[in-house]
Order: sequence, then C-alpha cells, then structure tokens
Amino acid sequence: MTIHPDLAAEQAAIDHAYQCLEDARALARKLSDTLEVGAGGTNQARFEREAFTENIVDRLAQLDIGDASLVFGRIDHDEDGHADSLYVGRVGVWDREQDPVVVDWRAPASEPFYRATGVEPLGLRRRRHFASRGRVLLDIDDELFGDLSRLDEQARSGDGIQGHGALITALETARTGRLGDIVATIQGEQDEIIRSPLPGVLVVQGGPGTGKTVVALHRAAYLLYTHRFPLQDQGVLVIGPNRLFLGYIEQVLPSLGEAGVRLAVLSDLVVPRVRTNLRDTEDVAEIKGDLRMVALVRRAVRQRQRALRTDFSIGYGLQTLRLSRGESAEIVSEARRRFRTHNAARRFIEDEFFAALANSARDEVEATVVRERLRWTFPVREALEWMWPVLSPAQLIQEFYGSRALLRSAGRGLFTGEEVERLHRPRTEHSSDVIWSFADAPVLDEARANLGFRPGNKQADEVRTHGHIVVDEAQDLSPMALRMVSRRSLNGSMTIVGDIAQATGSWAHDSWEEVLDLLPEKRPPSRRELKTGYRIPAPAMELAARVLTEAAPDLEPPVAIRRDGDPPEVRLVDALASGLPQMVRKELERIGTGNVAVIVPRSLEEAVATWLSDADIPHGGATRAGLHQQVTLIPVSLVKGLETDVAIVVEPARIVSEERQGMRSLYVALTRATKRVNVIHAEALPAVLRD
Repeated sequence: MTIHPDLAAEQAAIDHAYQCLEDARALARKLSDTLEVGAGGTNQARFEREAFTENIVDRLAQLDIGDASLVFGRIDHDEDGHADSLYVGRVGVWDREQDPVVVDWRAPASEPFYRATGVEPLGLRRRRHFASRGRVLLDIDDELFGDLSRLDEQARSGDGIQGHGALITALETARTGRLGDIVATIQGEQDEIIRSPLPGVLVVQGGPGTGKTVVALHRAAYLLYTHRFPLQDQGVLVIGPNRLFLGYIEQVLPSLGEAGVRLAVLSDLVVPRVRTNLRDTEDVAEIKGDLRMVALVRRAVRQRQRALRTDFSIGYGLQTLRLSRGESAEIVSEARRRFRTHNAARRFIEDEFFAALANSARDEVEATVVRERLRWTFPVREALEWMWPVLSPAQLIQEFYGSRALLRSAGRGLFTGEEVERLHRPRTEHSSDVIWSFADAPVLDEARANLGFRPGNKQADEVRTHGHIVVDEAQDLSPMALRMVSRRSLNGSMTIVGDIAQATGSWAHDSWEEVLDLLPEKRPPSRRELKTGYRIPAPAMELAARVLTEAAPDLEPPVAIRRDGDPPEVRLVDALASGLPQMVRKELERIGTGNVAVIVPRSLEEAVATWLSDADIPHGGATRAGLHQQVTLIPVSLVKGLETDVAIVVEPARIVSEERQGMRSLYVALTRATKRVNVIHAEALPAVLRD
C-alpha cells in the first residue's frame, strides 16, 4: 500500500487542531468555573451574567465532538499567484492568536469543499479528503482542479461524485444501529439543499438511499449556525414518524455540535401531555386523519355549550334567586358570539349567570356578593358545568368518543353511521387513565385549538411554536396531522422530506401538492429532488425498481453510484421455521461486525421471534433505543427510514396483502440494505418478483 507523502504533515496539522480545540474547551471551562452567578447586583448585572453563562454552556456543547473526527478535509485556493489553504471540520477552531485553524463546515468559506466541480472549481486548485479514525489520519484522497483537458470524463461533465474514495469508504463501513452524520462526504446536490434559504417551505423528494434524512438534519444544524439569532430562541423542531426512528437519528445533531434541537413524534406535541402508545386499525386511523374531523370536533365543543334544561332557582337568605332556561340560552348564545375559544368564555358565563341571579332578587343585591356566597354550592356548580364546563382536550374527546349519541349527533351530515361507529370507544372513569392512539394526537390538538387555555393553566396548555420545523417521512402525514404541524410553525419556515413512492400510511399521498395544500402559504414553496442513490448497491436497486414500476409507476428510481455489489438472493423454502434461521446464520458469518435486519409482515412477527429464539440466535426488537443488536426483527410498518448492512425480507406476498399500500411497503423493505438484500418465502411470490 502506497503511503501519501503528506500523511505525516497533515497528521501534525490535525494534532495541532485538536490541541487548539482542547485549549478552547479549557478556557470555556475556566470561565464557567470562575463566573459568579447569584442574587447579588442589579437586575441588569444578573441578566448579563446569566446570558454569559448560557453562552459558555452552549460553546462547551459545541466543542464536545466525542470520538468523531474533527478535521475531514482541506481546500487549496490559488489566488493572485499565491496559495491559500483552509482546513474544513466539524466545528470552527482558532489558535491563541485567534487565527483560524479549522473552518466550520457550515461557514460560507467551506462551501467550495462541497460544491466545486471540474467545470466550476469555485477558485479551488485542490480539494483534499481525509480518512480518519478519531484523531488518527489513515489516508488522503486528492482532487486536482485546473486544466479541463487533464480531467477525466466524469470531472468534465460537472456532475460526478466528489471525494469518491472517502464516500465509498463511508458507505461500506458497517452500520452501528444508529444513523451517522455525512458531514465529511456531503455531495453537491445535498449541499445545495442544506444551504437553501431559511424562509418558506422547502420540499425535498428523495428515493431510498439518497440521504434525504441526513440532509434534513444537516440542514437543521446549518440553519442554527447561520441564523443563530433568532433560531436559538425560537427553536428548531424535528418531527419523525415513530420513536424507533427518533432513536435511530438522535445522535446526528449532537455529533454536529447542535444539542438543542427538539426531536419528537406528533403525539409528543400534544398539550397538555397525554399517554400515547396505541395503533389504530387503518380504517380508524383514516377517519381520524380526515379533515372532516375539524367540523366534528367543533361540533363536539358546541355540544358542551348548553342552555339549562329547566329553570334554575336557589335559596338566598329569605328569598329565592332565579335564572330561566331562556335567559341561560341567551347567555350561551352571547358567549359563543364574543369568544373564539371555549374556555376563555367561562368567566363571562359565570359573570352573566350571577348577574342574572342578582337581578332576580326582590331586594337590590350586588352580583359580586351573590357570586361570593353561592359559587361553591353544589347546585350552582352543577348548573355552570352543564352550561359551559372548563375542559381539557382529553376530557372532551374521551367523553365524546364514549357516547354513541354525541358521536351520531355531531357526525350527522359529515360521516356515515358506520364511520361514526369506528370512533366509539368505552369511557374510562378519568381522562388521565386513557392511553391514546397515535392517530388521536391531531384530534386532541384540534380540540385544544377550539378549547383554548383553561383558567389558571395557561403555561401547561400553551403550544410551543418553532422558528423552523423539519418533517421526515412527510408523505404519510394525514391532513389532520399536517394541520397540527402547521400550528407549531412560528413563521412558515419548514423543511419537508420524504418519498412519494414510499407513502404507505393510511393517508398515503400521491403528490407533494396534496401535502403543500395543507401547510402554511406565507411564501411560494421551493422544491428539490435527490436523484443519486448512495446507500443501495445497483443489483439491489434493480430488484427494488421492478417493484417500483407497480408501487409508483410515475417515479424513477434513484441512480445507484455503487455499481458493484452482491446480487439479491430470492430463496424458496419448504418451511420458514427452519429456512429463515439458516439464512440469518449464513449472513452473520458473511457480514462480520455488521448488522442484519429481518423484515417481516405483521402476521409473522411473533412466529419469527420464536423461530430465532429456538435456533439460539440472539436478536432484538425494534425499540426506542434503535437497532441495538446485531440481528433485529422489524415489522415492515416500522422499517421506513432505517438502514442496515443486510436485509432479509420475509414473505413478500404477505407484506403486499396485509399492508394498505402493499407494493409500496415491499419497495421500502427491499431498499434498506447497504450491502445485501435477501428474500425468503414459502408462499408464492408477488408476480413482480417472479423470474
């Protein structure tokens, strides 16, 4: 193996960068230790100390890169006859004279490292990629720019892959069960998306293996760096499809020095918080995601705004105070007219209720006195709760779902009787005991929007908005879910990521127009498409492309840059119980330290777990902790967005028949592996896979 002549010199430069990084960390720690933060001094002084302390803590977090490589490249400019070099790395580092040692990958000066091509070198003479393991430099890969006649055909075309050697090495590295960053190997088409302007909605369409998820996460890190003010205060939110996915991606942003981004699934955003851990059937989830639920929830709230059933009377000293049913109807009608949210009108209802009682007295009496003496009596409390109760979203919806009469009344003209029946569920004694489904989250959020703050609970009931929102796998979000996402946007700035061909949910969209119609329209949306497949070898992509012709015939599969690779194995067995463990063992021997995903239809999940256990094959399940064992059993409904070294797809025909978007689900399953995909079946294959 030939050793690059500059290896020792570049190792020395990297060592110097690490020393400067440690010096910066030591200085920040020293300032943090010596800074006095207490109650003394003026308010202005305390505020300044707290702000300074917060800045130091943020800087320490940014400088903590763990075991990740600090420096991953160098760019050499040739301007006015003299060379100028910049090292590009994970964070910006300066020496004691405040001269730059490493330029942050997000800085404008680093852009040529990702964007330069043979046709447009952007002033570069050379781009150098480092292959490192922690602090140790292993190899150097150089790209030279200049005379086009000396460049190969790929470089002259201007659309080749930059840093090909470093990229292929990264792609072929064994998976760890957690998504890693791509900061050292970002390609030009990806960098263009990452550095897109902040305002408005950006839609990124990308097929499997194009890197759309990591691009979206790197974009969040880039925006926080470029727009630190105001985004640090406004917040950045990343919404994923499920908690398994969040566990899979949670290390990416901290590795880029951004630990303050919130990762969440939609149910995490419900306020006040509720317990969510159930999955509805597809037909129920479809109803709950329908925009007709907006009117249904509004009617459900209106049902709780009622005139008294009979005239009300209560003793007050030697006289009786009265409120007629007609008067109560007028109070309710006026409250509906005056107030936008339900809970905000409760004080008005009480004021008018007690004023009417005071007006009914024989002798003049103040309404405030009546209120003070009667407000806690049972008849008054019962009357007020009937007319206009203070409600949380969970209280409203659990009582609504639990009453067929209320459901039928509110659903008249909106839903069929059979559709309304799907929403019914038995009531529990307390709404706090309910475990909600994930599809209930947007319904509860719609209820919160109609109910507003409960008196005295503004902080608990307040929805946090964010300066930028990233939504992954957005092609599966229902109209109600997209409405919920829009409420979390402070200014309409979003990055929407997904693949229409992988739309498999109960509300699978056929175009991005359907999604955009339900998002903020403060600016015209921007669109980008990632067309290059980095993860999936060409032989595996060719098999998946056959399924794509039926799953989404209008879409083209990504172009795989890895032309070589093992061909997929499609194996027919007499019995899965014996054939599947044999295939898993074979793949474990071949893959070494890599991981294997066994992707199954829902109906076989328990059986496959038993077969693997009986065969003494250690394996894990798809959990919030991610793919933490070498062999992981994953139902096809949860595998989207994940990647693994080897994928074993079990009984494709069942996947197609059991999933609502069966062909699209099969396409997802066949596009998870970075090295090899196998198919095992005892039943007949879908026609598209027969050869």
